[in-house]
Amino acid sequence: MKVTVLGGLCVLLLGVVLTARVQDHHVSKNVSSAAAGLLIPASATMVTAWDVPRNPMSDSLLNGHPLVEQIRWGFRLFTNTPHEAPTVSANKLSCNNCHLNAGQKEKAMPLVGIATVYPEYNKRAGRLFSLEDRIVGCFMRSQNATGLLHMGQAEGGVPEASLPSTESREVLALAAYLSWLSEGFPIGKELPWRGHNVIAANKLIPLDKLDPRRGEVLFIEKCSSCHGEDGQGMEIGDKKAGPLWGPDSWNDGAGAARVYTLAGMIRYSMPYLDPSSLTDEEAQHIAAFINSKSRPQFPFKEGDYRTERIPIDAVYYKR
Repeated sequence: MKVTVLGGLCVLLLGVVLTARVQDHHVSKNVSSAAAGLLIPASATMVTAWDVPRNPMSDSLLNGHPLVEQIRWGFRLFTNTPHEAPTVSANKLSCNNCHLNAGQKEKAMPLVGIATVYPEYNKRAGRLFSLEDRIVGCFMRSQNATGLLHMGQAEGGVPEASLPSTESREVLALAAYLSWLSEGFPIGKELPWRGHNVIAANKLIPLDKLDPRRGEVLFIEKCSSCHGEDGQGMEIGDKKAGPLWGPDSWNDGAGAARVYTLAGMIRYSMPYLDPSSLTDEEAQHIAAFINSKSRPQFPFKEGDYRTERIPIDAVYYKR
């Protein structure tokens, strides 16, 4: 009996392979995911920003897949979220701004194989999450979908029932794309490239020792060529660096609103022109600066961390 992933659902196949092209992926912890040809190397610079190892838009073998249209729309949603999902996204960030190369770059929170780890316990929610639950959370927080509640107030705003749910078309399309990226990976096995954008616990600096003013100096020196001194992002060809604060950025309930979480993202995938060139300390000062800035409020924070402690670096939460 073989278990494989299809559109976010686990399908039991009695001795039958889903498609002729699906292969079991077994990547040793001692083998780089980049060396295995699955991910863009972490050291790759902005010149590879347009590279996608597995692209559903150009994969002719996908034509026979039962979810071909959903997978391809999911890819477009991932790489151009504000344009493709205006009814469930209220800022100018795409999934691709954090999960580089369509979720296929080493140490940039890659999502290859990710559907196989769900369901998974979510500490913030205090319950098991499905893949679709996780996507909804990204829309609500990183894409600030809750901001839709405050838009068009003259017309009554957006009813809470209209916020993204696990049944939303956009959520299901993204789940289809991520499940396609997970085909051939064994269910429930550890992904060797997951969690590599975290600063080691013994390198974390106490929050009261972090200096946002030093972070600002470093930001202007190391980050402003892409993100601008105002943090709103510069146009680079047909791409634009994501806004890091203000109304077009993630809200204060997002994962990136946590100082140490953001510092890990910065440390291992930025600056895009010279990835991993910052020290652990520099990345933390920059993260403290970015998360000292104003951003949209997540209106449901009282429902977070009801069974777990509020993380010390969740600076926008009241204790």
